Amino acid sequence: MNELNWLLVYPEIVLLTMACVVAIADLWVTDPQRRATYWLTQATFVVVGALHLGLIEGVRVPYGLQDMVVSDAMGHTLAFFACVAMVITMAYAQPYIASREMLKGEFFTLSMFVLLGISVMTSANNFLVVYLGLELMTLSLYALTALRRDHPIATEAAMKYFVLGALASGFLLYGLSMMYGATRSLNIPEVFTAINSGQINPSVLTFGIVFVVAGLAFKLGVVPFHMWVPDVYHGAPTAVTLLIGGAPKLAAFAITMRLLVEGMLGLAVDWQQMLVVLSVASLVIGNLAAIAQSNLKRMLAYSTIAQMGFMLLGMTAGVVTGNTLSAGNAYSSSMFYLVTYVLTTLGTFGLIMYLSRQGFESEEINDLAGLARRSPWLAGVMTLFMFSLAGVPPTVGFYAKLAILQALVTTNVPGYITLAIVAVVLSLIGAFYYLRIIKVMYFDAPVAGVPAIEARSQGISAMLALNGGAVIVLGLLPGGLMALCRDAILRALAS
Repeated sequence: MNELNWLLVYPEIVLLTMACVVAIADLWVTDPQRRATYWLTQATFVVVGALHLGLIEGVRVPYGLQDMVVSDAMGHTLAFFACVAMVITMAYAQPYIASREMLKGEFFTLSMFVLLGISVMTSANNFLVVYLGLELMTLSLYALTALRRDHPIATEAAMKYFVLGALASGFLLYGLSMMYGATRSLNIPEVFTAINSGQINPSVLTFGIVFVVAGLAFKLGVVPFHMWVPDVYHGAPTAVTLLIGGAPKLAAFAITMRLLVEGMLGLAVDWQQMLVVLSVASLVIGNLAAIAQSNLKRMLAYSTIAQMGFMLLGMTAGVVTGNTLSAGNAYSSSMFYLVTYVLTTLGTFGLIMYLSRQGFESEEINDLAGLARRSPWLAGVMTLFMFSLAGVPPTVGFYAKLAILQALVTTNVPGYITLAIVAVVLSLIGAFYYLRIIKVMYFDAPVAGVPAIEARSQGISAMLALNGGAVIVLGLLPGGLMALCRDAILRALAS
């Protein structure tokens, strides 16, 4: 049994060990480009991703460490995608941070601790483990946001992120403590059993669930807990913005599934109503506020708020009229949506970093003016990403939105059908600011003062091309990824 316990957390042990190795080994690296540190970090992410991929099929006993961790398909699938996202993030970020004196061992070590926190959250089966992974990830992100110490905007963004993040963590911790007080257990399956027993005061449970949902809403960045998103996305160095907007979203989905679905499904009537309000408010405010932005990173921040709102729509359709027949379809659609959104976000911010130069941040919408004349292939790749975010066929974003809408409509409940119609209308409004980017690239004259596009490494160019290609291929052939998400969710629900 002891050997099995270690086997369940083997990827996390490898990652923690290598994070310490990288931190120490970097002290002896004299290369200004930190090639040894970079490649050791990338190799670690690849190995940890391979370990998670190998464990997707599960082990003989899925619970370990006194039932505090779970080894299931959903956790390992999300952790694998997080590893892939981190590999791509590091590849895009390396030239950017090198030109801004951020290429230090701390960047790579903290990034590894971010992934460790994500891995802990995806495998959590206990309230304390959820909180441990959450704090490990967020504290590392706070430090990364402030890594560029000579940059006042980044320092301000880190302070806002830290203060609001601490407040949200307090909300979540208070909610979890109330659930513990009501159910007398920290283990998620035992909480599920206690809630379904019907012997607990429902007012205490409802009060606790409000604080839990508030804490989760902050981590997802949805209205009204979205205040940090535009400031952090704008103020943080673009490499860190990509880090925040990528893999951590998968972790937020993981703990939302663990806490709300696996632990508190008996309270679905309460938390689904809250998620409906959060999702519609996020779609309205996110899309309308994005239209008014002239800064590309702030526009994408409000876009993220709207996208997370759309993803939450799927979470609202898991329990309908007291039955869970549509749960697998609803939650797998949300998971698929989030994975494909992260893929598109990686490419979008990667392209912004590709266009940036030392002393010049390509983060204003006008900086993209005339990009089609200066670099047709970059404009074409950016067009794919914008089409995907807007949900235009044949990109994967279209199928992701279609999957969420299908999950709502197939419930045959008038309220959910109305919700689907509202989502479509708000998405059409949101398409305006995505299409505006395309219009600026193809029809506007280049702005004076924008530096010429420098030649970058062939590896980054190839990765951007592959990223854009994946958006198209997964849009045309989404079945494999959708089946993987569905299988992961169904097996998680069955356990």
